Amino acid sequence: MNPDGEAQEHVLDRVPLRFLVGPTASGKTGLGLRVAAELGAEIIALDSMTVYRGLDIGTAKPTLEERAQVPHHLIDVADPERRFDLQSYLGMVEEALLGLESRGSSALFVGGTGLYLAAMLRGVFNGPPADPELRALLMERAEREGDAALHAELAAVDPESAERIHVNDRRRTVRALEVWQQTGQTMSAHQSQWSDGPSPREARAVIVGLELPTEELDRRIRLRTDEMLRAGWPEEAARVLSGRGLGPSASQALGYKAAAAVGTGELSQAEGLDEIALRTRQFARRQRTWFRKFDIDWVDPRSEAASNAITARMRSAR
Repeated sequence: MNPDGEAQEHVLDRVPLRFLVGPTASGKTGLGLRVAAELGAEIIALDSMTVYRGLDIGTAKPTLEERAQVPHHLIDVADPERRFDLQSYLGMVEEALLGLESRGSSALFVGGTGLYLAAMLRGVFNGPPADPELRALLMERAEREGDAALHAELAAVDPESAERIHVNDRRRTVRALEVWQQTGQTMSAHQSQWSDGPSPREARAVIVGLELPTEELDRRIRLRTDEMLRAGWPEEAARVLSGRGLGPSASQALGYKAAAAVGTGELSQAEGLDEIALRTRQFARRQRTWFRKFDIDWVDPRSEAASNAITARMRSAR
């Protein structure tokens, strides 16, 4: 609010909104670098895991060399043992955009976290207030019965939310069940009402997505996972997990326990590769579920004209 009590315009309401999205391993990093350079823009990571320091190989974080080509924001901004939530991200986005605006520069958001995209364009869905007694009961059940049991219960009443929420994401599973039990409506139904129709921000945003046939994306996921394991991911995972560990947010990072198990010999390289690639393919499908909520211009990243086509589309953002 300004001194007169009027709502202040948010920086997201006045800057060009450009997003390059897509499932994991679809080629966002490389194309994002080329497009940002052509636009003279700086990259803001649209990714819930590359915010964490020390989670480098396992999150496919842009390398220091890549970050030297184009300025990057919201990478390495949080310690993995601490919670970093949606509000933390939105606050840092606002700060980054204000800095870019003051320098006469603009942003290109690059990443695959659909929740962050939705929050920036449509606002934050809060749902009903937490019920401490109900939440405690659900958390106690999760401890007693296991995360998979609660996730299966969620899948029975709200399959759309269960598709988006990983089976081991206890906090979000419990919240979705809490909303269902409090209101008699599913979380996905509430979010559908929250996101009906394009908001003014969404109506003027340019969102380009990278789309590959499922078989090709699966091949890329497996190849990249193998490269990451050979590049030192088991050692990185052991270092992170033996230190202060992963907090409630960073613990959703894919593959770290399996990668550490490869390092100790609990899993063979082939077994670790199979497990991580499977979970990553499942995650990519959940990302696609999120992206179906938006009007996205899809581009095949294998096309020689992909970079030019994306850049031309991004130039139309106002």
